[in-house]
Amino acid sequence: MVDAYARDVRVTSSAPILGRRALNRALLERQMLRQRVALPAETAIERLVGMQAQNPFDPYTALWSRLEGFEPGELSGLIEQRRVVRATSMMRTTIHLMSADDWLDLRAVLQVVSDRGFTTGSPFGRQLQGIDVDEVVRVGRDLLDEKPRSIAELRALLKDLWPDRDADSLAYAVRYLVPLVQLPPRGLWGKGGLPILATPETWLGRSVGGDSAPDEMILRYLAAFGPASVMDIQSWCWLTRLGAVVERLRPRLRTFRDETGRELFDIPDGPLPDPETAAPPRFLPTFDNVLLSHKDRSRILGDQADWAVGPNQFDDVFRGGSVLVDGFVRAGWRVERERGRRGAATLVVIPVVPLSSSDEAVVGDEAERLLGFLASDATQRDVRFEPARGPGSAAGLTGSRSR
Repeated sequence: MVDAYARDVRVTSSAPILGRRALNRALLERQMLRQRVALPAETAIERLVGMQAQNPFDPYTALWSRLEGFEPGELSGLIEQRRVVRATSMMRTTIHLMSADDWLDLRAVLQVVSDRGFTTGSPFGRQLQGIDVDEVVRVGRDLLDEKPRSIAELRALLKDLWPDRDADSLAYAVRYLVPLVQLPPRGLWGKGGLPILATPETWLGRSVGGDSAPDEMILRYLAAFGPASVMDIQSWCWLTRLGAVVERLRPRLRTFRDETGRELFDIPDGPLPDPETAAPPRFLPTFDNVLLSHKDRSRILGDQADWAVGPNQFDDVFRGGSVLVDGFVRAGWRVERERGRRGAATLVVIPVVPLSSSDEAVVGDEAERLLGFLASDATQRDVRFEPARGPGSAAGLTGSRSR
C-alpha cells in the first residue's frame, strides 16, 4: 500500500487541475441539466444510476427538468409495467427509483450498506440484540412471499411470534435486510397509497443477482457524477474502503485534481464542457441525487458562506426543492395551494443569495413552466419571489406574475 500511495501522489501532482466551474459543468452535462435531452424516461433513470425517491413525486420533477417533453404518464406506466421499481434500502439506505434490471443487478452490491444501516445506523438493530435476526428475516421473507404486505401488517404478524420484542424493530429488520420494492399505486402520478412491500420474486418473477463486486457500479457513478474522488464515491453509495477498488480500476480511468490537490477519477470519455458554457435555470426536487452524491458538494452548492440561511430555515426555504442559477444552488422553492381560491396554485421562489433582474426573469419563466406541469389543473397559477435571504438581500424583485 505504501507504493500505491506514493504513486497516487505522483499522479496527483501531474494531473490536470479542474476548478469548481469545470466540475459544475461536467456534472450538469452528465446529469442532463445543462440542456434537456430527448431520451425515454427508463433510459434516463439508468443513466442516472437511479433517483432518490422517498418523496414519491420527486422523480417526476427531476425528470421534467432533464427530459424534453416529459409527461408524468410515461413514468407511471413504467412503474405499473414493472420496468421501473421503487426499491428500499439502496444508496445511503434510502428509497430509490430504478429500472428493474438495475435494481436486480445492484442490490447485492449494496447489501452490506443495508446490513450496516440496520445494525449500527438505526435504533432497530440495538432493540433486537440477543435475538436471532436471521430467523426474523427468514420468517418475514416467508410472509412476503405469501403476498405483498405493509409494514403495519409485518409488525403485527412478527409481534405475535416475538411478543417480548419491539414490533417496529422486527418489521424494519425485514425492510432493511431483505431486497424489497414498494408497489403501486405508491409513486403513481396523482395517486397515493401506503407503502406495500413485495419481494422481487413476487413482483418481478426474478431474484436479485449475487455479484457484490462494486467495480461496474463505480464506473457508472463516474459516468453520471464524475470526475470524483474516492470520498465522493463513498458518500454517494455509503460503501467504505473503496480506495483499493478504485486503485484496481485505475488503468481504466483518467485522473485530475481539484483546486485543493485532491485526486479525481473519471471514465475516459466523460464529457468536460467549457467552464463558461451557459447553464439555464433548473428546478430540482428536495432530494435530487445531484445534490447528495459528493463529499465535496461545492461543485453544485457553490460557496455556502454566501448563504444567509440559518439551519432552522433550511426546511422552509428548500421545502419543495432547490433552484440552480448559472449551475449552482441559488434559491429554494415550494408550491402553495391556497384555501378559498379553488384550484389556485402559487410557486414561491426563495433566493438564498441576491439574484439579478435578468436571473429573476429567466427563473420566473422556468417557474411558470414547472407550475404548469405540477398544477395543470389549477384555475389560476402565480409565481412569487420572496426577498432574497443572503448578503445584500434588498436587491431583486419581490413581486408576482399570474397565468
